[in-house]
Amino acid sequence: MRAGTLRHVVTFQNPGAAVPDGDGGWTQAWTDLTPAEWRVSIAPATARDLERVAAGTVLSTASHLIRGRYHSGITTQTRMIFDGRTFSITGVQNIDELGVEMALTAVEVVT
Repeated sequence: MRAGTLRHVVTFQNPGAAVPDGDGGWTQAWTDLTPAEWRVSIAPATARDLERVAAGTVLSTASHLIRGRYHSGITTQTRMIFDGRTFSITGVQNIDELGVEMALTAVEVVT
């Protein structure tokens, strides 16, 4: 992985404690991972990409492939914020199980 390919700066967040919404209910709070900003590459997912990344697993859907340096705090509960857009992480792969590089699958959350 060449550093020049990691041109997107994103924020990864994990679920935090539920907080009151003021109407008697609760809302999900999100906590930034440390470090707050992370450099990755983001590409639209093709069927061929998904076959390669998700071989041997069940993958329901993905709209983007994200690659970058490994971050141990990222799980399928994590969300990614990029340029005002929110992505739910649907798959996490630790390349060669070395803790050096990761490949993620994600779906954009459209509200």
